[in-house]
Amino acid sequence: MNKKTKWGIIAVVGIGLVGLALHTFLPHENKELTAAPAAKAPASNRSRTLNVIAEVIKKSTISDGSNITGLLLPDEEVNLSFETSGKITSINFEEGTHVKEGQLLAKINDAQLQAQLRKLEVQLKLAEDRVYRQNALLEREAVSKEAYEQVQTDLAMLKAEIDMVKANIAYTELRAPFDGIIGLRQVSEGAYTTPSTVVAKLTKISPLKIEFAVAERYAGILKKGANLTFKVDGHLQPFHAKVYAMESHVDPNNHSFAIRGLYPNTDGKLMPGRFASVELKTQEFDDAITIPSQAIVPEMGIDKVFLYKNGKAEPVSITKGIRNDARVQVLQGLNLGDTIITSGTLQLRTGLKVTLDEVN
Repeated sequence: MNKKTKWGIIAVVGIGLVGLALHTFLPHENKELTAAPAAKAPASNRSRTLNVIAEVIKKSTISDGSNITGLLLPDEEVNLSFETSGKITSINFEEGTHVKEGQLLAKINDAQLQAQLRKLEVQLKLAEDRVYRQNALLEREAVSKEAYEQVQTDLAMLKAEIDMVKANIAYTELRAPFDGIIGLRQVSEGAYTTPSTVVAKLTKISPLKIEFAVAERYAGILKKGANLTFKVDGHLQPFHAKVYAMESHVDPNNHSFAIRGLYPNTDGKLMPGRFASVELKTQEFDDAITIPSQAIVPEMGIDKVFLYKNGKAEPVSITKGIRNDARVQVLQGLNLGDTIITSGTLQLRTGLKVTLDEVN
């Protein structure tokens, strides 16, 4: 092999190696990829429409209120006891009946006091006669003025003793301090009683008081004479009362404010001690703009709602007022006749196309 032939073989091999490298490493057409259909664009890039429910804004009535548990209290109630000690000689009432103010309910032995009273009354007659005679003598200047004043003093002291005995006799009588229902008696005739012994309980149930506590934010809103509505278990119809008194300060422990209302209870249908559900209305607006609470979307401390405009959802900021269980008053941001979207609020975005399935 001559030298020229040798270099020719080397050149051919080199050219072959370069061609193999170019075929392997340079990009070329993939027939499978070329034949495959183009991939679909992501769903977020495609236009879509959301079906929603809407409501047309119109005037409505809304009140700020809540249901609060209250307690029915008697107008007056007292444990009846004698003001002195002694043996009970008579009981003059039937348990569970209505009694009148001043009615004699029970009596303890006052025989000794009655005897003392009779003795003093006899002495009173003699003392009055003595004053009469001394006065006649004084007019004729037969006695001194000092002697006349002495018998007058004796008469006054005797009358004071009689008043004291009568007061002690009154202590032996137990009388009703007001009209009411008397409860079960706790003593019997012949028993020895003291001022600490409870004979029975007297309760005035007409009218009834209803007491409840409200949050401190209502402290300056509820006024004397405000109407109350409450319900009691076992009665279908509501009852109506009026605020007649309220506490002078807010309780710092639970930040509540005590209020009392008065219910006539003329038929005696309700009894004290029962719980009542008080429906409290503190503010009421007749011409308010209200929306369903679920239509509000809180965002970074701002309350927003979405309006339906030209087939799209458009957000608007609002200022809220009072609210109840279902609706919220809107003070700013909405106008009468606006169409507000009330469903699908978490999916709504600015400019999103929407279709109204229902308009209320």
